[in-house]
Amino acid sequence: MYIGRKTGIGSNTVLGNNVRIYGPSSIGSNTFVDNNIIIGYPIRSKIISIFTSSHFSVFDEILDELSDGATIGSNVIIRHNTTIYEKVEIAERVEIGHNVVIRENTVIKSGCRIGTGTVVDGHVVVDEDTIIQSCVYIPPGVKIGRNVFIAPRVTFTNDRYPPSRKLIETIVEEGAVIGANAVITPGIVVGRGCVVAAGAVVTKSVKPYTVVAGAPAKPIMDRDEYERKKKDYEEKYVFPYR
Repeated sequence: MYIGRKTGIGSNTVLGNNVRIYGPSSIGSNTFVDNNIIIGYPIRSKIISIFTSSHFSVFDEILDELSDGATIGSNVIIRHNTTIYEKVEIAERVEIGHNVVIRENTVIKSGCRIGTGTVVDGHVVVDEDTIIQSCVYIPPGVKIGRNVFIAPRVTFTNDRYPPSRKLIETIVEEGAVIGANAVITPGIVVGRGCVVAAGAVVTKSVKPYTVVAGAPAKPIMDRDEYERKKKDYEEKYVFPYR
């Protein structure tokens, strides 16, 4: 375990084995930090600078000196093998799965859940009570609203002609639902309360409370009809929870 010289940790917070916390990071109270977690990992340019430095003798001290730290709120759960970069802000009551990477300048607001194997690749905002399930990729420039549901293996992109130096912002508005394996192309708005079907490729902005499907995605119904079908489905079928 390594705890940085400038790190602050709240009361009743649990730290597992082989935890590394760098820079002026702060962790709130009643937070669970599992084994093999890194908090405050320095950005790429700082890692490269190590090769020109000769005045450090211990590896952890190098990273501690380089890091600007991360902020973790109270009542947060961070599971095994997750890496959180410096300049990340995670609010209270956030749950993070195993093997997650959250890169610099990301803000995750209260009550969110981030699934196992997800990569939040920096410069991302996730608003309150949003659920991001396993193996989702979110690149720089994506803004996700409140109460959004993102199913497994959804992929966001941020350049139209990759690889490109021009990255484009993408917005997912409050209450949207994005189904498994959907692809969201850059520069669009996934409207408030809309639904993107599993496997859809979204190439244009989606109007609020619209359901889209296909590749490229096209409207197939409105949210009211979707909710009626969902209710009928739930009344007929009950998943056998263990």
